[in-house]
Formats: sequence, structure tokens, C-alpha cells
Amino acid sequence: MATPAREAITPPSKLLALTELPRALAELGSLPWASPLLMTAPRGDGHPVLVLPGFITSDVSTSLLRRYLTALGHDAHAWELGRNLGPKAIGRQGERLVQRLRTIHERTGRRVSLVGWSLGGVMARQVARRLPDAVRQVISLGSPFAGNPSATNVRQAYEDLTGQRLTDPDTIAQLTESATVPPVPSTAIYTRGDGIVAWQNCVEPAAPTTDNIEVLGSHCGLGVNPAVLYAIADRLAQPEGEWKPFERSGLRALVYPSSGHLH
Repeated sequence: MATPAREAITPPSKLLALTELPRALAELGSLPWASPLLMTAPRGDGHPVLVLPGFITSDVSTSLLRRYLTALGHDAHAWELGRNLGPKAIGRQGERLVQRLRTIHERTGRRVSLVGWSLGGVMARQVARRLPDAVRQVISLGSPFAGNPSATNVRQAYEDLTGQRLTDPDTIAQLTESATVPPVPSTAIYTRGDGIVAWQNCVEPAAPTTDNIEVLGSHCGLGVNPAVLYAIADRLAQPEGEWKPFERSGLRALVYPSSGHLH
């Protein structure tokens, strides 16, 4: 399918945004019955995984995801930088996040996979450009790293709390860079039911080492959505240096409604 031009991308409807909380709670409530299937996901090889929370949230929001990854054999790490109020809140260019990644990489002696939710995914892509030799892959969850930066229902809150104007030249330059193919394998997980940011801003450009996985759900529930958790586990379980796109054949086609790159 054709993706709209950057200027044509608009924020999700206010009505859709109002349904975010009940839909996220429903996704959380589905975990108990989904847990037996989730535990059949491929197991990890013990490599470190750094999980970055979304805008104004903290490591509390990613605790369930990290516990799940740990149970599957991954070495899951919290970001430990408080609430995510954007790059300026953790150093002029996000230096504290860069140092957190460097510390985990040096301590473990292994490349680190980055999993970022919403704003956390945008920052994960940027830090992967700073330290590509320390990063194994990037997985973003509903992260608006491309398209029209104003196509979000939290624009005013973002600008007020981060001090970063989405129309500033520096911000535009960062987003332009972020929209390009990362230097490491990258997977974007997104939902067309996103009530916070335009889903069109959350998809990877076509490249041999990028992939897009669509799921059914809300933006605020991405970190507790069973389909998302399984897809993350599947991506992280790939042997280093052997990355390939997500397999969608068979029953998976019922859970993951679209595949690959959007044209």
C-alpha cells in the first residue's frame, strides 16, 4: 500500500485517543490466558537487552516486559534514568543514555539489543547511531521516528515537559536522521489503532535489515500486549549476525495483520 506524504499525516482522532486506557487495560487483562503460549516463544541466548520506557513513564511501565524477557533467558536491563522526558533531560545529546548503553556493553562483553516503547524507541534508534558497535538490534514499539512530528495527540504536553519544540531546526534534523535506515537490524512494531501518535510515523523504511510488524491494540498497551511480547521474544532469540524478517505464515497471519514494508 502507499504511505501518505509527510504533510498529509495527521494525529489520530480524539475519539480513538479516549479509548486508549480501556483498550490497554483489556490487553493487560488478556495476559493470564495468553501466558502459556507466550512461554513457548524461542528462548534467548543470555545477551543483554536494554528496555527504554515511553514519554513521561519510567522503568515501572516496562517491568512486566523485562520480567518476561528474563524468564525466557535474556539478560534484561532497565534504563535507570527516571522518567523519560526526552534527550535533553538526560544530557545535552542524551549522554547519560549513551553511557548506560556503554556500561552494559563493557560489563557483559556482548552487544546489547535495544527495545524502546514510543519515545524510548526514537531514542534507541538515535543511540544505536552513536554506538553501533555496541548494539545488536533495535526494536521499537509505536515509536514516531518518521513522518510529520506534529502528528500526535500529546504534542503540547511533549513540548511543555521536554522543552523541545517539534518545529525547531535541531529537532527536525534529528527526526530526519532518525527516519533513515539504522546501522543495525531494526524492527518496528506498530498498531493502526494507535490513539496517541500517527501509525504512519512508526514504520521502518524498506531495507534488507528492517522489518515492520503490525499488531492489533492500543499505543498505551503495547508493552503488555501478548502479540507484541511474543514478537519481541522472537526477534531477540535470533542468533547474532543471523537476523531475518519476522515469519508470518500459518496461524501467525491471524494475529499479525500485515507484514513487511509499506510501499
